[in-house]
Order: sequence, then C-alpha cells, then structure tokens
Amino acid sequence: MSEKFAVTVLGSGTSQGVPVIACECGVCASEDVKDKRLRCSVLLSFGSVNYIIDSGPDFRQQMLREQVKTLEAVIFTHEHKDHLAGLDDVRAFNFVEKRDMQVYCTARVEDALRREFHYVFDADKYPGVPKLKLNRIHKDEPFVISNGAVVQPIEVKHFNLPVLGFRIGNFTYITDAKTISEEEKQKVKGTKILIVNALREQTHLSHFNLAEALEFIKEISPERAYLTHISHLFGKHEDIERLLPENVFVAYDGLKIEIDA
Repeated sequence: MSEKFAVTVLGSGTSQGVPVIACECGVCASEDVKDKRLRCSVLLSFGSVNYIIDSGPDFRQQMLREQVKTLEAVIFTHEHKDHLAGLDDVRAFNFVEKRDMQVYCTARVEDALRREFHYVFDADKYPGVPKLKLNRIHKDEPFVISNGAVVQPIEVKHFNLPVLGFRIGNFTYITDAKTISEEEKQKVKGTKILIVNALREQTHLSHFNLAEALEFIKEISPERAYLTHISHLFGKHEDIERLLPENVFVAYDGLKIEIDA
C-alpha cells in the first residue's frame, strides 16, 4: 500500500470509560482532558474516506466530536458491548450518504450483531433501522477495503475469546489482548506505529498489563507505540507517561497520528 493515512484515537478507555460512574478516585476526578477516556475505537482516514475500528457505546459522541461527515465502513475486533453497542447510530450515515454501511466482522461477531440488533435483520423491517452490508472476515485472510488498502487481521486472545487486531501498511492496532501466538506476532513485526492495550500496572485476567505490553512492544520494536484501553486504576495520563520508554506514549482521546506509506 502506497497511500498515506491518518489515525485518530476516538476512545482510549476501558469498558467502563474514564471517569467511571460514581467513582471519586483521583483519576476520575482529574481535570486533565487527557484523563477523559471514551470506549476504545480508532478512525482511519484516507483523505476524505473514513473507516472506524469498533463502534462502542460512545460512537455517536465520537463522530460528533471529530466532525465525521462520511463513513465508509465499520471494522470489528470482537463482540463485547464496549466495542459494538453504538452500531445503531450508523443510520445517520445511511440517511446522509444514501447507502448501506459496510461492516467487516468474523462469524461470531456477526452472530452477536444479529442477536443484539435483531431488528436490523428482520424480514419485515421497521422504518428507519440501520442498513448494513455484512462482509465476513477471518484471521488468516487479508481483505481489501473500498479504497484499495489491504487489512491484515491478527488474532489475539482476550482470556479465551478470540479478538482481531488489524495491520494496515505500517500501522497495527491491537486491543483486548492478553496473549498472542508466535505465528500471529509475525504479522505484526515490521510495524512502524503500534497501538496496543495496557489496562493497568497490576496483572489482569484478560488484558495486557503495563509490563506485558512493554515486553510485546520491545519484541515488535516499532518506531513508536501507544498504549490504549486504559483503566482508571492505571493512573493519570501524566503519571503513566513517566513510566514509559522514550518511544512509548499513552494514547488519549483525539490523538492524531500520521502514518507514512
């Protein structure tokens, strides 16, 4: 792929977001805008052609904040609610762009979409429901999105749940990972820009903690890496940054990264 593109971090928080409802900890009470974390998602912009990875509960808010006027497709990592709950709001794009929304997902994510958004797939549809065109993807099969970019799926394990990360050119996005096989790591090597989950410093059942994320980053050796899916238990943005090597940074909502060809 020769085309440059931009990545915008739409959300960098864990499943509850930051601040957490009813929490009075120092992180949740922080006035630093970088400590306000919506649910995890990124926007990929190839000029005026936009794609998102995951449409969590904050999808509407994220689209409004970034003033996204056109959206080509949604690419799903997995079926947990913090990654797909906002899909209903693509109907705004259906209305404006007069076309179905392209959706790229695995078979098990499709099952979840048909279950969670059953009204979208009814034979006798209620007027105004989202219009979707489902495209099946698989961990072993790169796929081409409408602008011609090749997307390489990367399977990780979120405890025992298979989750897909994605590599597009020199950029790789991995969230909700606890383990990655040696075979799948080979797909990531050579990446220049890596965004990867790091929930907190303490060990967690289904996410990389800081030490595990840094070990993975060291193995992949990108030019720059960014930590995402951040919990309020991790600490404030500025405090986390002090713990990191010089080429590793904490992602934050609204962060924009230019990806070279």
